[in-house]
Amino acid sequence: MDDCFKCRALVISLLILTLFRVSLATVVSTGDFNKDFFVMWAPNHVNTSSNGRERSLKLDQESGSGFASNQMFLFGRIDMQIKLVPGNSAGTVLAYYLASDQPNRDEIDFEFLGNVSGEPYIVQTNIYVDGFDNREERIYLWFDPTEDYHTYSILWNLHQIVFMVDSIPIRLYRNHADKGVAYPRWQPMSIKISLWNGDTWATRGGLDKIDWWKSPFIASFKDYTIDVCVWKGNPRFCRADSSGNWWNKPGFSSLTREQKRWFKWVRKYHMIYDYCQDNQRFQNNLPKECFLPKY
Repeated sequence: MDDCFKCRALVISLLILTLFRVSLATVVSTGDFNKDFFVMWAPNHVNTSSNGRERSLKLDQESGSGFASNQMFLFGRIDMQIKLVPGNSAGTVLAYYLASDQPNRDEIDFEFLGNVSGEPYIVQTNIYVDGFDNREERIYLWFDPTEDYHTYSILWNLHQIVFMVDSIPIRLYRNHADKGVAYPRWQPMSIKISLWNGDTWATRGGLDKIDWWKSPFIASFKDYTIDVCVWKGNPRFCRADSSGNWWNKPGFSSLTREQKRWFKWVRKYHMIYDYCQDNQRFQNNLPKECFLPKY
């Protein structure tokens, strides 16, 4: 009887420890850029409000700038309110993305491609898995993203990756690993945000260059949330079906009915490039995921 009691006590203790470790792995951000992020380069081009709640990046002829999250994580949701570079921003690129630090890196990318005044902003999304990308999609935004802040979100879980603008899904990438399609599911990633000179390709394929007389170029950020599974060295905790890992629940395995309507609307009226429709680029050998369900 004593041995049986000890075994039960040990099992209960292990369960409590596991639940505790899983709960520790989940974090909701502080909302303070100084606490959750570090400056990657050009600190004199990064400006943060006195309370840490707002931050801006500057690009001029001297340098671009960028910052990254202190923590790495495996799955979760990130929301960031961003106001893009106003005016003639041709040639500039604001990148807001998740990235691992491995040579065969994984990435989940938002890239905002600067525009000539009066032209719509282009949002490019891309996904790297094991160092390979070539999964670009582009849309025109249906509003002026320089007049006010808008929320740009990434949901990354065991089932799918969803890119959202003001909660409207603009892109999906499903986990079809069981069908031989690469999916980022093993490498922890951090948040990285940078503003830089991309005028060799960003605007009309590089035809429109940066007008440095219009510099400095400023992008602004505030009111972010980071609800993720912090990387502790063991993917099992981030893949676990727990209350902390809410993003892995069945309810987040696909889009809701309303989200599907919005997704179709974006693709019908605002999409301008989809790699899955570029037969010339892939020489009539489109990637396997292009023939599989998106949701």
